[in-house]
Amino acid sequence: MLDINGIEQIIPQRAPFLMIDKVEEYVPGESAIAYKNVNINEWYFQGHFPGNPIMPGVLITEALAQTGAVAILSMEENKGKNALFGGIDKMKFKKMVVPGDVLKLEVKIIKRKGPIGVGEAIATVDGKIAAKGELTFAVV
Repeated sequence: MLDINGIEQIIPQRAPFLMIDKVEEYVPGESAIAYKNVNINEWYFQGHFPGNPIMPGVLITEALAQTGAVAILSMEENKGKNALFGGIDKMKFKKMVVPGDVLKLEVKIIKRKGPIGVGEAIATVDGKIAAKGELTFAVV
């Protein structure tokens, strides 16, 4: 298990843009499972939407990408590097994510060739799919 300090030793994102709170498990180069505790004090709820706070889909996608980055950047040869978006495919949003939800983020690396790869990403709340799709990344 990794807390914020452990996560920050692997990926470069920092508050307020660090979108994962803890990593339950990870296998370098293969997979990661992380969590985001969504609370009303998140900066984006000020405008999305007043009186009806919903976590933006792009930020759910970012949380999934950061989870995948833990798997990729924890590999010895990638330490100190960054993982950038190369593409977002088949991303579907199935459930609203609201304050009080615990977002479970799971990414499995399904392809890798050199610095480019693809992760299968699924975000759930209470076992129900909130978002899923494929994330292409480039390690730089």
